[in-house]
Amino acid sequence: MTAFGQRVAFVDRDRLVETVRTLRHEGWIQCLDVTGVDYLTSPRRSLPAGVAPERFEVVVTLINHTLGERLRLRVQVPEGDPEVPSLFNEHPGSEAMEREVFDMFGISFSGHPDLTRILMPEDWKGHPLRKDYAVGRIPVQFKDAPGPR
Repeated sequence: MTAFGQRVAFVDRDRLVETVRTLRHEGWIQCLDVTGVDYLTSPRRSLPAGVAPERFEVVVTLINHTLGERLRLRVQVPEGDPEVPSLFNEHPGSEAMEREVFDMFGISFSGHPDLTRILMPEDWKGHPLRKDYAVGRIPVQFKDAPGPR
């Protein structure tokens, strides 16, 4: 499948590491991105036959410099078990990206060497990029501006 000029493959989360390892041997040597998506408010999306939609998705972008192409791997992640194996052993640079997904979406990466918050304070409750996360309001006081009345 292709989307926006990139090849897209749907990978079962239990086969993610094996797939990435195989792709690495085929020339897909750099992991450009690991991110998450929450489809809670947008359950309809384009999926091939045989791929069951889940609330969350982890998206991994790989590049093959020889071909000059990118490959997007889409992994469905169930809400009741939001965990995916870490790609750290295959692509050590993915460590911080996986921490961001964990911090913002609450998706864990099994086998990750230091799965802790990276953007939010350690004592922060919740995961801000989840669609059911309550949007709060923090008042901002600008320097030399009059305070609230």
